[in-house]
Amino acid sequence: MMRALGYPRLISMENFHTPNFMLVSEVLLWLVKRYEPQSDIPGDVETEQDRVFFIKAVAQFMATKAHIKLNTKKLYQADGHAVKELLKVTSVLYGAMNTQGGERAQLPEEDSAKFKFDLGSKIADLKAARQLASEITSKGAVLYDLLGKEVELREARTESIGRPLEINEAEKVMKIAINSVLEEVQKTKDMLNNVALDEANLEAKIEKRKLELERSQKRLQTLQSVRIIIIIIIVPCQTSFEAFSQLSKPDGEGSSAPLVQEAANMLRLIQNRLKEEEQHLLKSGGKSSVNPQHRKMHIWHKRKQGAAEWAQHL
Repeated sequence: MMRALGYPRLISMENFHTPNFMLVSEVLLWLVKRYEPQSDIPGDVETEQDRVFFIKAVAQFMATKAHIKLNTKKLYQADGHAVKELLKVTSVLYGAMNTQGGERAQLPEEDSAKFKFDLGSKIADLKAARQLASEITSKGAVLYDLLGKEVELREARTESIGRPLEINEAEKVMKIAINSVLEEVQKTKDMLNNVALDEANLEAKIEKRKLELERSQKRLQTLQSVRIIIIIIIVPCQTSFEAFSQLSKPDGEGSSAPLVQEAANMLRLIQNRLKEEEQHLLKSGGKSSVNPQHRKMHIWHKRKQGAAEWAQHL
């Protein structure tokens, strides 16, 4: 396989009957260059330390680039066990060479139509690629702007890194931050408590307004009943007074004038007393527990009594 890969000299198992580290290092270096021509693994293996470094470098290179795990102890022995490790790398390169050769031989025989594809099926991929290109452009512009600020930020970053960290100052800053957070929490709690208090006050005001409304409605009903009673009693009295005045005119105004004046005074006195009684009943209407119907009967009785007194006087 080494000859097929192009190694310049012949290698046999007899070369590894005894440890031959120089040949192993030469083959390893050639395989690494064959796999990656741009690799920079040093080929100095004069001292024991250089050999250990060389084996580790080759094993790390093959593990990262070719995903081939090599046993460094067997490679360092440089005997028949090292040949098995060399075959791991050689077989990979040989298989890759055979695969490329087979493909080159089959290419002329394959139909060229096999490489044709439908462009319509790739429209979604084209849209995605276009979107990614626009995102890359925008991200690149943002990155360029940020890199433009790097010169200014570098000094501040270097100064911050170089400044020694003081525990007392850091503790002070942390305490200030904690106190500010606690104050915000306390303010929020106070606001919640105030909301509950305002809600209770509003409910109390609503209940108070309801009681006032009920009291006003009761007073309105009382006033309406009193107005009806006044109309029933006062209007007939006024009618009788007017009739009495008309009857007393033919006999002579001089003799009937005192009686008319006295009757008018009596009527005004009765009206004033009725009004005082009404006001007294209205003031005690919200606090009294007397039935409104009984109160109406009481007012009616008072009006009737006043009308009777006025009639007797006449």
